[in-house]
This record gives sequence, C-alpha cells and structure tokens, in this order.
Amino acid sequence: MGSVIGEILPLAVGIAISPIPIIAVILMLLSPRAKGASVGFMIGWLAGIVVAIIVFTLLSTVIPQRSEAPVAGAIKIILGVLLLFLALRQWRARPANGEQASMPKWMSAIDSMTTGKGIGLGFLLAAVNPKNLLMAASAGLIVGGAGLTLGETSVVITFFVLLAACTVVIPVVAYLIAAARLAGPLDKLRGWLVENNATIMSVLLLVIGAAVIGKGLGDF
Repeated sequence: MGSVIGEILPLAVGIAISPIPIIAVILMLLSPRAKGASVGFMIGWLAGIVVAIIVFTLLSTVIPQRSEAPVAGAIKIILGVLLLFLALRQWRARPANGEQASMPKWMSAIDSMTTGKGIGLGFLLAAVNPKNLLMAASAGLIVGGAGLTLGETSVVITFFVLLAACTVVIPVVAYLIAAARLAGPLDKLRGWLVENNATIMSVLLLVIGAAVIGKGLGDF
C-alpha cells in the first residue's frame, strides 16, 4: 500500500496546486456571498475528485495489467502524452512581458454565485476539467491495478482525495474560522496565481506526464 501511495502522491499534489480552483475559491471568499458559494464549491470539489478516482479505479480492475498486450500500460502512456500536450498548451498560453494574464470568463459571475452553483462549478472543475480528470484517471489506474484489498484501496483513495482537495478545503475552513484576517493575504495570493497560472501548470503537467509515461512503460 505504501508504494501505491508513493505513486499517486505527485498526481494528488498536481490536482491540489492547480491554480484555477484555488483562484476560484479565493474569489468566492472575497465575494458578497462568500460563505455559501465557497462551502458549495468545496463540497462539489470533493465530490468531483471522489467520483473521478473511484470510477477509474473500478474501470482499471477489468483492464489486463500484465500480459502479452498490457492494456493498462498503453493507457497510462496515452494519458501521459495527453498531459504533455496540455503542458505545451499551457506554456504557449503564458502572457508576454507586460501583458495581463487572462482568466476564464465564468469567473466574472462568481460575485453572484449561489451555493448550488458553487457545488456544480466545483464538481465540474474536479471531475470534468481535462487536466484534473487525466490526473485522477492516472491515479485510478494505479490504485485499481495494484491488487490491494478493499480496505487498503479505501485508505489510498481517502489519502488521494484529502491531499488533492486540501488547497480548496483549507482556505474555506480557515475563512469560516477567521474571515477578517484572511482578506488581505487571500487577495495577494489570488493576484500571484493569476499571473503565474500558465507557468505553474505547464511545469506541473510536464513532470507528471513524464512520470505517468514512465509508469506505463514499466508495465511492458
């Protein structure tokens, strides 16, 4: 079980430090409906990660792991290549010197976001967003193909979900405890993440994509 946790650790960290959901939750915490929107987003984010890794863990149990045609290894290589492709896209999307970084248009609607919409947005960013979905899929293939018991699988998935979601959960919980003290630091963090979003994600996807490809090659 320890070796499996070690293999999925970088994938969980990759989801955790993805700038877009962090920026989204910070904007919600600075909005007029901070409490409802941010708590809803946190719930949706957690649910999306849980659904994604469980679905791919279950799917991996019916995929041949080691044989004359190691399907799982081929799928991991494909996922790794897709991550490298996304890394290239992110790198090319970096703002030029003196150019302001652009953010998704849906972020302009965050000020009026309700709890329900926050849940939906969090779920979509966790379970449908291509970058996070590829990382969750890679983790699910590793977990499902490791031959763990049901109890061990539950522990590993819980570890993955808590680590992957921590950068959204921690700010929301901290805000509920000490809202007044966090406004200034959150705004500064948001600005830094907006400017460096593309660079952070390109480097992150490059490293994780290479690691997933290496894992896939090891299955042959």
